Amino acid sequence: MGGGMSRHYDQIRHRHMLDHATEAVDLTRDKRREDLDLERLLQLGLVRLVEIIGEASAKVSEETRSRHSSIAWREIVGTRNRLIHGNDFVDHDILWQTVQ
Repeated sequence: MGGGMSRHYDQIRHRHMLDHATEAVDLTRDKRREDLDLERLLQLGLVRLVEIIGEASAKVSEETRSRHSSIAWREIVGTRNRLIHGNDFVDHDILWQTVQ
């Protein structure tokens, strides 16, 4: 895929990442950390949004990652991988801190 197309898809992925991050922050508005333990839908929603962000970031081209080296690409993908491969265990402290 040419550089122009790659940049186009990267822009779309950036937009998805930003939209889903904004949605995750909105879900926690007026919530406390303790609410995460009590509200299953909040847990599921935040996990899914963080997964989507990680999936999008994993597909960003190396060229774009280099141009935006201040973004913690590896950590974003790593968080997504830990959530998906966590044997159905999600550390709510890490999830909350990630969104905050």
